[in-house]
Amino acid sequence: MAIIIAIIVVLVVVAVLMIANVHVVPQAHAYVVERLGSYHTTWNNGLHIKIPFIDKVNKKVTLMEQVVDFPPQSVITKDNVRMQIDTVVYYQITDCKLYAYGVTNPIFAIENLTATTLRNMIGELDLDGTLTSRDTINTKMRAILDQATDAWGIKVNRVELKNIIPPREIQDAMEKQMKAERERREAILRAEGEKNSAILVAEGRKQSAILDAEAEKQAAILRAEAQREARIREAEGEAEAILKVQEATAAGLKMLNDVPPVKEVLTLKSFEALAKVADGKATKIIIPSDLQGMAGLATAFAETVKETK
Repeated sequence: MAIIIAIIVVLVVVAVLMIANVHVVPQAHAYVVERLGSYHTTWNNGLHIKIPFIDKVNKKVTLMEQVVDFPPQSVITKDNVRMQIDTVVYYQITDCKLYAYGVTNPIFAIENLTATTLRNMIGELDLDGTLTSRDTINTKMRAILDQATDAWGIKVNRVELKNIIPPREIQDAMEKQMKAERERREAILRAEGEKNSAILVAEGRKQSAILDAEAEKQAAILRAEAQREARIREAEGEAEAILKVQEATAAGLKMLNDVPPVKEVLTLKSFEALAKVADGKATKIIIPSDLQGMAGLATAFAETVKETK
């Protein structure tokens, strides 16, 4: 009976030891295993069994990218301005053996390396260069840290300057400078607006003057055209009137030629001729004493014209 109990106890102890030495490594993790105090292997994700009292899990490593936010560091710029800068480092473990045995405290080592690198870089820049060169500082620091941490099995993916905090008096001076710059830009914009407004007003006046001149020109052209048309119509009317007079005169002469003149008609024509003579510039008119003789002379002249035809 005692033997059975002893066997059961041994089996229970063996089972407990087996359970205690069975390890399941989760995804994106790794275990660094030592055998008899020396590095033996690295377990990746999956089921693993270690030998009791011989194997030992020395370090459990996370393979995911990690972020560490370091506290602000006091730095001095090239122009002797003291400021506080805190950094954020994104890193990832690539070699578990180097991470476990390369340095005692990797995070503390990265923090101190970041602080010294940051002081060296800021010491080469003035205040304005520090405030405007974040990207350049981030890139250079990432390259330096990545190269230095290769021996620790760590890859630095990104470095960001989280906050740059200059002294209070510098902040006040910067705020005043920014305010003055905003006021200057506002004055420039106001002057530009007034200038553009004056230009637009002058341009509008110019266009108005051009349009007025063009309208006056068109009106003058229309007036000239109307006057020319009126003169043409007046000339045409005068010509037509003259033509009508000439036609009437010709018709009258034809009638005189066709009809033998009588004494009364000749006498009337003589009076008309005298009236025309009197309408001229002559100052003295001689009237024949015997108008009947004149009428006879006109009759004889008319008969002579007939015979000639």
